[in-house]
Amino acid sequence: MESAIDTHLKCPRTLSRRVSEDYTPPFPMFVARGDKAIQQTVMAYFGVQFEDESKRPQALAAFQHIIGTFSLADGPLSHDLTHHVDNQDHHNLMAVAYWTDPAAYCRWLRSDDVNGWWSADERLDEGLGYFREIIAPRADQFETLYAFTEDFPGIGGVMGERGTGSTVSGEIEEHGYWGSMRDRIPASQVDWMEATEDLVVVSGDPSKDGRVIVRGHDNIAVIRSGQEWSAAGEEERNLFFDEILPSLQDGMDFLRDNGAEMGCYSNRFVRSIDIDGNELDESYNIGHWRALDKLERWAESHPTHLRIFVTFFRVVAGLEKLRLYHEVSVSDAKDQMFEYINCHPQTGMMRDAQALA
Repeated sequence: MESAIDTHLKCPRTLSRRVSEDYTPPFPMFVARGDKAIQQTVMAYFGVQFEDESKRPQALAAFQHIIGTFSLADGPLSHDLTHHVDNQDHHNLMAVAYWTDPAAYCRWLRSDDVNGWWSADERLDEGLGYFREIIAPRADQFETLYAFTEDFPGIGGVMGERGTGSTVSGEIEEHGYWGSMRDRIPASQVDWMEATEDLVVVSGDPSKDGRVIVRGHDNIAVIRSGQEWSAAGEEERNLFFDEILPSLQDGMDFLRDNGAEMGCYSNRFVRSIDIDGNELDESYNIGHWRALDKLERWAESHPTHLRIFVTFFRVVAGLEKLRLYHEVSVSDAKDQMFEYINCHPQTGMMRDAQALA
């Protein structure tokens, strides 16, 4: 048994863990181990939004253009593609991309091919919405958790040397209890990771078409929580669709529609797709929260999550091919970017952002 926090990220604790030192988890779970040279990562969400089904071919072409820029110099080490319909009945195609070198990301972002396309006036007149939501947590500001030990999705797939797949921990101590998510984040040893400011619209007007930029704040928490069943047999597929998915869908819909009162800025339950828009056997939730404590409070007390948690505890020990995981991060305001073009005003950070005084 070992700590989820890697040895090079450990420091003398000034804040206690949520469990006693002799705690033993009820089942095995694992985390990704990264290259010690990685000091900061970039987790980027690029979206194309459309309402009218007739716009799908145009939206898919724009989406494929964005994905094509990933192959340029300094592009992401890994990416995956998703689709979801939000509670305003808009379709959203979203690419999720990962870097382990923020400098490479900045060079890519500022390149003529990338910046020129995003900044072009044509983006304002296409009848499509676009968004970029970027966070860049330091190595001590995020954690991972897996019920499996290889082929990690998301950030866990790029944390090795030169962007290769991560190594894996042994069985870890910090899981299976309320507060374990926080205890796996190295910064929790010395930092409460609280939010002290608000989202602010610094450019544009969310109620009108055009470009909108939202300024974030320290310690926005982002969770990606996934389920992948491509290799699962009939029994595990039935387990997912009949037992896990119903409670999961209820919880995700609740946060999508009522998240503001819980401190959840945005919640998207997405289905993985290929580059042509065909569905794959994977889904995940992307949730942006005001701070980690808001996410914890919902997880520990709200019926929609308690049903998810109870179901997970009941089935996890018997899983073989059904892959469940998550990654959670916080980040500093200076390491965030939230930009929207012609998106409806309930999109992402715009819903809860205050007008600049």
